[in-house]
Formats: sequence, C-alpha cells, structure tokens
Amino acid sequence: MGKVLLVIGDAAEVIDTMVPLYRLGEDHQVVKAAPEKRTYHLVQHHHASGWDVTIETPGYDLDSDIAFRDVRPDEYAAMVLPGGRAPEFLRYDEDLLRITRDFFEKRKPVASICHGIEILAAAKVIQGRRVTTIPRCRLDAEFAGATYVAEPLVIDDNLYCCRFKKECSAWMKAFAEALQD
Repeated sequence: MGKVLLVIGDAAEVIDTMVPLYRLGEDHQVVKAAPEKRTYHLVQHHHASGWDVTIETPGYDLDSDIAFRDVRPDEYAAMVLPGGRAPEFLRYDEDLLRITRDFFEKRKPVASICHGIEILAAAKVIQGRRVTTIPRCRLDAEFAGATYVAEPLVIDDNLYCCRFKKECSAWMKAFAEALQD
C-alpha cells in the first residue's frame, strides 16, 4: 500500500476532494496535506439559472494530516490536486511548489482537476505538456506554456488532468490504474 498525497485547503471543492480520498483510499494510504495541520472547510459549487459563475456554498470539514513544510516527497507514490478556490491561494505556498516540482522531477503520478492547474502553473511544471482544466482556467495553463485540450481527461506522461467534477469517475479510474503498475 503506497501513500498518496491529497492537497487540501479552505474552499477546496467537495467532490474534487472526496472522490479521490475515497477511491484511492481503497488501495492506498491517502495523506491529506495543507498549509497547516488543522481543520479545513470544503465548498460545493452549483450552477444556477441565470448566473454566469458558479455559486459556492459550505460543504464538509476535513482535517489535514500534515503541513506542507513537513512533507517528504520521497515517502509518497502520487499526488492529487483538487479544484475549488483553494488552489488560487495554495499556489503561493513555497513548500507546496517545492513538493510539486519534486513529483515532476521524479515523474511520479500527479492528478489535477479544475483549478488544480493553478498550482501546476505556479510550480512551472506544465510547459510543453497537454492539459485540460475548466475553461476559465485555460489561460493559466496556456500562460504557463501548456497546450489546453478541451477533453474530459488528458493524460500526458505522469500528469492526469480532468475538467469538471461530473467527469471525475474516468479521471480517478485512470489514475488508480496507473498506481497499480
């Protein structure tokens, strides 16, 4: 049973976070990492009629197991970057960027959904790669030198990208299968 690092923070999206937590937890030890070891507040995003943006409401609370500064990347087989608004803030955490770069240098599997691409862009690890994300994060990917592809799942070497929570079943299935190899 390998260890998988699940990145969390306040305003991480519930489904983007809980699906990997439970799916990968079937065969791996999932360790929730965040800026500090404490309780974080997840959110739910809803599409409402007449709105151009999603509505955000409180979701579940989730405790982190470890602070980013204490993560030793060599102890982990893979990493997951959920979406929601959390990545907008987490992408400034130098310890998280260090961890992310280490995973890419060692070509360990990394899964990103929705706004998770913002962390990858800030870590400067997606230049020259094919990625997907929600359309409103397309520019983050392109400004970081990636090629945006409007598909539900894009796999580029060790990177597994997904756009929306409604598409996360295929994303987690492919990622879980990669971890079995």
